[in-house]
Amino acid sequence: MKKQLVFLLLTFFSFLQIRVIAQVTTPLVDNIKTLQAKVNGAWGEPPVLLFGGSNWLEVSFDDLQHNFVRYEYNIIHCNADWTESDLIQNEYMNGFNGQRIEDYEVSMNTMMDYNHYKFTIPNNEVQLKLSGNYRIDIINDDNDDELVAQVFFSVLEPRVSVSIKVSGNTDIDTWNSHQQLDFSVNYQGYRVQTPAEDFYPVIMQNHRWDNRVSGVKPSYLRNGELVYTHNKSLIFEGGNEYRRFEILDEYVPTMRVFKMSYNAPYYHATLFDDAQRYRYLFDKDQDGRYWIRNGKNVRNETESDYFYTHFKLVIPPIAGGDVYLNGDLTYGLLTEDNKMVYNPIDQCYEIVKPLKQGSYNYQYLFVYDGETTGQSLQAEGSFHETENEYWVYVYHRPFGERYDKLVGFQKYTYVINN
Repeated sequence: MKKQLVFLLLTFFSFLQIRVIAQVTTPLVDNIKTLQAKVNGAWGEPPVLLFGGSNWLEVSFDDLQHNFVRYEYNIIHCNADWTESDLIQNEYMNGFNGQRIEDYEVSMNTMMDYNHYKFTIPNNEVQLKLSGNYRIDIINDDNDDELVAQVFFSVLEPRVSVSIKVSGNTDIDTWNSHQQLDFSVNYQGYRVQTPAEDFYPVIMQNHRWDNRVSGVKPSYLRNGELVYTHNKSLIFEGGNEYRRFEILDEYVPTMRVFKMSYNAPYYHATLFDDAQRYRYLFDKDQDGRYWIRNGKNVRNETESDYFYTHFKLVIPPIAGGDVYLNGDLTYGLLTEDNKMVYNPIDQCYEIVKPLKQGSYNYQYLFVYDGETTGQSLQAEGSFHETENEYWVYVYHRPFGERYDKLVGFQKYTYVINN
């Protein structure tokens, strides 16, 4: 009986969808806004650098204090689960931590004043020596080394190839509300002792961390390839296309903006009321991202103002949990700061966020009490047709090593005719 119980528990946990606490690029204090990490300065690329390549990571943020602050950064190597690795600094980087962020500019012609800071990795002072996950801690040297923001990125040492397939025909429904991901890892030519146990895959949908999946086991092996198929852990809500709006002009309402107003000392943008969605709505969204720009598209980094942006979801109150504003505009965090408040008079959920001028994607997610994963169905609906972007990371710790290498990565965009 004990052997049978152990077998059942092992079987259960081998198929269990393992959720990891989010390690999200995010500000940690209120005065830091619009924290971004761009590969080669390009918009919308996954935060993955090629090991030994010439690419680089650009990190930027605004400080609403508007007075010069001595910011520094430290780089920490992390394991596949984003805990700190056992490596010491000189094992994973050339150079030293505590580098000063020297590149900053003062905002111009804005009602909300700020300083815009920027730096790149690698640079003349710091170069990375290993693949894997990295965390950048940004600290305020003028305030007792206060931690003000964190940035998370990865360095890829390509040793395996990853193939991905996504279908609306899933193991729990057929062309209805979900999408199921299958993938394979081809490790031919790469020496690995026990492939089924040694590789550690991580899967993300639309770069969200709340429904991220990790540690799944392969269904079977064939000719130097691990195949992950018909795994219920890899079934995701289809969701709906992200909603979109643009706040480009302080006087003229732009896309999905109902009204622009000035309430001293700042501008306010009131969006059109949002309604609950009951059907799939095609739209060419950007899977939750935003793009900073102003109406003139001139000096976007320092001449784009901040508008207090008002969101309203007109829907009856949903029992048993809370509604959150979600997307890169909230760094994907389902936290108190992003929780919407129900207004019983107007019968809607409301929230106000200070946002820099630009084009934005967003959605509303519902989180049941006691859970951490957002659900799309209650406000957005969930449909197999929805275009979604999937990322698959593959980590490996070779025998005798003290860190997890990132040996494979693939991005896949699902569209209905794939």
